Amino acid sequence: MEPVSALDEPLKKLLGGATAKVMAEHLGLHTVGDLLHHYPRRYEERGRLTPLSDLPLDEHVTVVAQVADARVLGFNNGRGKRLEVTLTDGSGRLQLVFFGHGVHKPHQDLLPGRRAMFAGKVGVFNRKTQLAHPTYQLLDTEAGAADGEAGVREAVDAFAGRLLPLYPACKQLDSWRIAKAVDTVLPSAQEAVDPLPAALREGRGFVSLPEALVKVHRPQTKADIEDARERLKWDEAFVLQVALARRRYADTQLPAVARRPVPDGLLDAFDARLPFTLTEGQRKVSGEIFGDLATEHPMHRLLQGEVGSGKTMVALRAMLAVVDGGGQAAMLAPTEVLAQQHHRSITEMMGDLAEGGMLGGSSLGTKVVLLTGSMGTAARRRALLDLTTGEAGLVIGTHALIEDKVSFHDLGLVVVDEQHRFGVEQRDALRSKGKQPPHLLVMTATPIPRTVAMTVFGDLETSVLDQLPAGRSPIATHVVPAADKPHFLARAWERVREEVEGGHQAYVVCPRIGDDPEEAGGAKGAKTGKGAKAAAKAEEPDAPSPDGDKRPPLAVLDIAARLAAGPLAGLRVEVLHGRMNPDDKDDVMRRFAAGQVDVLVATTVIEVGVNVPNATAMVIMDADRFGVSQLHQLRGRVGRGSAPGLCLLVSEAHEASPARARLGAVAATLDGFELSRIDLEQRREGDVLGQAQSGVRSSLRMLTVIDDEEIITAARAEATRTVAADPELTGHPELRTALDALLDKDREEFLDKG
Repeated sequence: MEPVSALDEPLKKLLGGATAKVMAEHLGLHTVGDLLHHYPRRYEERGRLTPLSDLPLDEHVTVVAQVADARVLGFNNGRGKRLEVTLTDGSGRLQLVFFGHGVHKPHQDLLPGRRAMFAGKVGVFNRKTQLAHPTYQLLDTEAGAADGEAGVREAVDAFAGRLLPLYPACKQLDSWRIAKAVDTVLPSAQEAVDPLPAALREGRGFVSLPEALVKVHRPQTKADIEDARERLKWDEAFVLQVALARRRYADTQLPAVARRPVPDGLLDAFDARLPFTLTEGQRKVSGEIFGDLATEHPMHRLLQGEVGSGKTMVALRAMLAVVDGGGQAAMLAPTEVLAQQHHRSITEMMGDLAEGGMLGGSSLGTKVVLLTGSMGTAARRRALLDLTTGEAGLVIGTHALIEDKVSFHDLGLVVVDEQHRFGVEQRDALRSKGKQPPHLLVMTATPIPRTVAMTVFGDLETSVLDQLPAGRSPIATHVVPAADKPHFLARAWERVREEVEGGHQAYVVCPRIGDDPEEAGGAKGAKTGKGAKAAAKAEEPDAPSPDGDKRPPLAVLDIAARLAAGPLAGLRVEVLHGRMNPDDKDDVMRRFAAGQVDVLVATTVIEVGVNVPNATAMVIMDADRFGVSQLHQLRGRVGRGSAPGLCLLVSEAHEASPARARLGAVAATLDGFELSRIDLEQRREGDVLGQAQSGVRSSLRMLTVIDDEEIITAARAEATRTVAADPELTGHPELRTALDALLDKDREEFLDKG
């Protein structure tokens, strides 16, 4: 058996069971190596106080401050006691409160004039910021009083000279208790295996890994922190990019059937009927895709672009080229509504070319089938048969396409309409349905910054569509502060009415459906099928609920009823959400598209791909519950015709809150690439990398995808060179070890088409 490396030792051996248990359960730290890679979030200099003036609400903070005042007050007719302590740091004041038996010790310790480090969760009471029952560590009792003033000053100076690491902590374990645990394991850092190839390390002048670990946890100077951070960021970026470069290399070794459009075939016939010309961007990107399809190893390409830039058109032309080349093409959509929408718009665009083999169909045509989980048995059987025989050249579907029963005659291309919720396993399952690996095109709903593309989709080549098709109208976006100014909301409904009276239509979007006790946190076990639950889940907003929000999110069914009876009485108001019967959903969408419905009250099922040019207004309720990119994506449903679009973001969030700042950002720009950057800055890194990326997320501790673009770009180039020269990494055993640790086998699979 191999000896266990010091970094693989379980923490309970060194720290004792209780501490190790809290670290495992609340911070995900199990081994010595895990704790060594739990880096300080920031460093407190003794001389520089954390400003009390801008403490974030509801966050766990650590502050260094001085006691200005402390008093014990009675409450409950004198039966209870509470200690109120006021802290100051020159920038602001903060109140601490201790109750009951917890009053005695702080009352002795926290005398006016004393300085201490405090940790707790920031709350508000009587409109004042406060920490209730914070833990604390006195900072000026290190020298005994007997040493006199000089001794105290010496101790303070020694303390002031140090940079105090403040660790990401949790309620059960404060930053300084984590720091003590790190002191215990730090000697093991000397045994850390260095993954960077020596030539790379020396060429870039990096410190060794053991030295970087010591410097990041116990820096003597700010320069130590910089050296350590740069080195540790490179480790993360490089090992991740090597994993992706190996995926790309493995992909180039796979065989695939080259698929080329034939002259005067289906694609040419389709292009000849288009009522508009493709944008230059669409032509350029199509060229990149056709180039990939013509090679004998599988295309792996990411197609991203602005909301409404015509990605579906580009994807459809690629699908038709594959049908020309004798193969079949499948488009995988995240929701039934979207699959139906794609199927409808593709058959409309193709006309009689979508009726191959049918009466009145074109001789060049093919069959376009829809496959979703809730189709009737007969329709489903027919669709499956058309796929097996090859009668259907194009199929659009949901997860139902992945099931074992589905077999293809000759699957040549898979298009994944990414929208945020497609896991890697589903894509792989669909890819395995080809006789040889099919070509793969992944579309993202909203633009993503280049570094995210290089990290999350690091093994895909990227194509970007950055022009909007001609004839699109500008969209005006405004925030409607419903709490402060209720008359603004009344005016919003008047605006909707005006749009409808002008011959247009409107959407109202809500975060919740409102027909399930579970949604409201109520009774368990409501009878919903697995698919319905997944559908409802896929409609939930991306943003955390705003600070201290107790009210459940507004629901489609409630709002629709209120509008129909109140401000929009007399208009044709309908609802749409993922739990409806598929035929009903399809019927509502068809009638809305045909102009027979004035106002559609919906969940985010309308987020992607829904195209009704006559819809000009959108009101998003509880807009602060959605992420920035999601709001931008929703807004892209209006302004798709010649009339200008209007998007109203209704929110009860406080004017100074981060949630309102997010909404302000969306209202200020229509540039999706700019918004995706803001989104990334405002979310935690892991959320950006998405659920399917938990493998990547847990490996990025120091690297931030948004700020470290140069490191990621350089690491990608170095990784590509390293893998090209030595695909199996036989000459780099330490790098192999780091790869195995970072991406235990299944996680490397996870990265596949991240």
